[in-house]
Amino acid sequence: MADYAYPDVLVDTQWVADHLDDPNVRLIEAAYGDDIYEMKHIPGAVPWTWKHDFQHPVRKDVPDKAGWDALLARSGITNDTTVVLYCARGNVYATYAFWLLKIYGHQDVRIINGGAEKWQAENRPVTIDFTAVTATTYQAQAPDWTIRALRDHVQDSIGNPDRILVDVREPEEYNGLLHPGWKLPGDGGQRGGHIPGAVNIVWSKAKQADGTFKPANELREIYASQGVTADKEAITYCVIGGRGNQTWFVLKYLLGYPQVRHYDGSWLEWGGLIGVPIET
Repeated sequence: MADYAYPDVLVDTQWVADHLDDPNVRLIEAAYGDDIYEMKHIPGAVPWTWKHDFQHPVRKDVPDKAGWDALLARSGITNDTTVVLYCARGNVYATYAFWLLKIYGHQDVRIINGGAEKWQAENRPVTIDFTAVTATTYQAQAPDWTIRALRDHVQDSIGNPDRILVDVREPEEYNGLLHPGWKLPGDGGQRGGHIPGAVNIVWSKAKQADGTFKPANELREIYASQGVTADKEAITYCVIGGRGNQTWFVLKYLLGYPQVRHYDGSWLEWGGLIGVPIET
């Protein structure tokens, strides 16, 4: 992992095993809902979910500062805690949590390289016991919105040679066709297709067979081959933000691109907007 721009953002499974009882480390299992955590999880992990923790409770938006402070406080996290994130099914919600933590300025955040699948493949311990933690006081920093793209910024980026949109969905989704995971074409938006000019680089191309990230030189080739280079501002998106967020993580933290934003509105928003351009 030493060839990445910021190698410290990744930890391997042995590092996690060695720090299971470290009081300065808080392990977080991120997921879409609660079912995965309830089935089994790494001992000491606390659950966060996209459905309940990664969204504002009323409006469609990321949590506000007060909500974020409350989540971290009840998770037993202080401003000095090392937060280690993982999930099943490709670590996509782990990198979403990483992005939110960086928006609100948490310093020491890491991802388990390979996630839950690698941990379990190595027959490391799991449990069904819910982790009890002592609540803390947490104060998030002022939000850094430079790593987020809203729809107006995305629309202004169409045709801009200094910016490149990266659609990380499967080719069927990108082309507006039926994807096996969705019930209808363009599910998650009223219409199918992609934002004009976006290149299609499927999020999972960044992974090796065991779920860990590919070496930096291979990653750089994958993205540069479609014009995603460090001299441009890259904007990633998918359907609800999970897969696109992982590509944001790869570009910004593994390759060190200086200008990377994540469009968390993604196709769920763009595919339902009136009057915006769409290509198939």
